[in-house]
Parts: sequence; C-alpha cells; structure tokens
Amino acid sequence: MNENKPFKPYIPADKVTPEITAVSVIIGVILAVVFGAANAYLGLRVGLTVSASIPAAVLSMGIIRVLMRRNSILENNIVQTIGSAGESLAAGAIFTLPALFLWAAEGKGENPSLLAITVIALCGGILGVLFMVPLRNALIVREHATLPYPEGTACAEVLLAGEEGGAQAASVFSGLGIAAAFKFIVDGVKLAPTEINLTLKNFGAQIGTQIYPALVGVGYIVGPRISSFMFVGGVIGWCVLIPMILLFGYDPHPGRPGVEHR
Repeated sequence: MNENKPFKPYIPADKVTPEITAVSVIIGVILAVVFGAANAYLGLRVGLTVSASIPAAVLSMGIIRVLMRRNSILENNIVQTIGSAGESLAAGAIFTLPALFLWAAEGKGENPSLLAITVIALCGGILGVLFMVPLRNALIVREHATLPYPEGTACAEVLLAGEEGGAQAASVFSGLGIAAAFKFIVDGVKLAPTEINLTLKNFGAQIGTQIYPALVGVGYIVGPRISSFMFVGGVIGWCVLIPMILLFGYDPHPGRPGVEHR
C-alpha cells in the first residue's frame, strides 16, 4: 500500500460544516427512490443498470446549492451518496429476486411477499455497509493516490464545480422531461409506435425492435464498446440461438428416464 502519501481530505477534520442534516437526508432519500425505481425498470427490461452516482451528484448540486442556496459540499456529498445507493440496492434486488418468482411459477415455492423482499433488500444493504467500513481505510484512505476511482473522481469534480454543477442539472431535468413527453406520446395517446416489426413469411419468423429513449441513454453512458458487446449478444441470442432451438427442439428434462423428449 502507498504509505508515503497520506490522505488529505478536501474539508479538514477540524472544520465544522453542515453534513448530515434533515434536508440532505430527505433529498437523498427522494433521489434514491427515483433512481432505484428507474434502474429497477431499466434493469429488468435491458439486463443491466447504470450508475446513479454522477447524476445524483449533479442533481444534488443543482438542488442544494442553486435552488436552496445552501453552501456545504459535505451536505451535497451526503445527498449524492444516499441518492446513488438506491441504484445499487435496486440492482442487487432485480438480478436475484426474479429467481424466486420463477421457482414459484414452476410450483416449487410461493411468490415472496413485499415484506420478504423488503427484508432481503435491507439485509443486503446492511451487509454492504458493514463490509465497506473496514475496506474504506484500506482501499480509499491508504490507496487514494494509487487507485483512480474514475466514477468517484467524477462525482468529486461535479461537487467541486459549484455553479457549473448546478447548470448541468438543467440538462438532466431537460432529458427527464423529453423522455416523459415521449413516453406519454407513444404509450399514453398512442401517436407513435413503440415497436417496429418485419414479418418474414417464408421463414415463419419476425424481426423487430423497440424504440426507447432510455436505451439510447444507456448506450451513451456505457459507451460504444459495451454497447457493441450487448448488440452482438442480442443478435446471437435472437437470430442464432433461438432459431436453432426452434429448428432442432430442446430437452427440458435431459437424462431423465421416462420423459418424452421433443
């Protein structure tokens, strides 16, 4: 570990400034609910979630510093920390809990109740915090000058940007408004289709695509490299593997005697 460069926080330990306040906690919880719901919806549809740390940092700066005229970077940091936690918790839930519903659909159990889901998510969040407490000193304090932590660095730059961070919040709200308007047009009043399909009668198949601004946003965030991986994976799955299963059939009970195979 890098012991020669001691960690020096931006705010000295002897300086008293507002940090964990009622305002920061309430705004952080609201952002956590919004980002958690958005990532849960997006993750179940696309198969991945996007980090909410940087958007939460931008919004916290816009709300705390610009709208509420409060000048405390630690308060902004609490807002973005709580706000980004909703995305992490949602990701842990949507990638594990659906298995319980699949088991229930096969008659191997019952659908988990809302209380059970809440307890599971709460336990996961508590375990994450407990693991992070001992790791903070080793991975953040001691290795601050060695490990880049690009996302955390970007959040810090947003918080340090001051008025620039508040101006960037306008872009986030503009994107939110445009996406909401598009969703209302295509799903609310049905003025435009959300799917484009092409039927291949000779092959008994259909090729289609869905039009979602959220997917464009995901592609922009993850970049062309990851987007290309996902695109190729989708093409292989839908245009190669599924037609092969349809053509050759599948064995739902491999190796089980007395079961008729397709």
